[in-house]
Amino acid sequence: MSRSRRPGPQPGAAMTSSPWILVAAGVVVMVVLLVVALGSVRGRRTFPAAGPADPVMSLPPVPMTPTAVTATGPSPVSATAAVVPGLSPRSTVLPARPTPAAPTPGPRGVTRPAPSPPPPAPPSAVTGRYSVPNAFDGGFIGEVLLVNTAGTPRGWTVRAEFPGGRLVTAWVEGAEQGVFDFADGVFTYRSGFDLAPGQSVPVRFHIERAGTRPVSCTVDGSPCAER
Repeated sequence: MSRSRRPGPQPGAAMTSSPWILVAAGVVVMVVLLVVALGSVRGRRTFPAAGPADPVMSLPPVPMTPTAVTATGPSPVSATAAVVPGLSPRSTVLPARPTPAAPTPGPRGVTRPAPSPPPPAPPSAVTGRYSVPNAFDGGFIGEVLLVNTAGTPRGWTVRAEFPGGRLVTAWVEGAEQGVFDFADGVFTYRSGFDLAPGQSVPVRFHIERAGTRPVSCTVDGSPCAER
């Protein structure tokens, strides 16, 4: 009786029946290639390309500290460098204003004389005497009698102050008329002629809404007398 021979395993049949073998082999190959690639990268050295050098900023020179020679030997002398505006971060301190010197008091017990007042103006050559020839309800007639006491003809100016008053008119009795004005309560009459030596004339004026006595009365700056 003859036995039939069983066919043996064909080459590649194991791989066909077990596909995971192919997957495992592919994984091993990829791991090997990765290890080789990492080794080649580590062994390579990269040098940076040479570029332009950074600019060098020059610093101001540091002043040398002078030394002073003493009996015990040279010793450093501290010096304060001048502050350059705009370069030092510290604030610049302006010099203080000079303090005015106080007046020197005089010695004790010595009294300085007080300044003398200005000398009074010399009396006018033309004098005046104030009077009220006539007074009535609401007003009055005032008069300044002028007399030339000089030896030459003289002009004159009469001023009388009546605050709050009102001038109606003014005139010179028996002589050439002059120019008169009334502003801010001040009556002014300027001569239209020169008084001859020893001559006298009355200047009269009608004033309303004021007292009969003026606050001031002058002839050429000299006070009038009253009668």
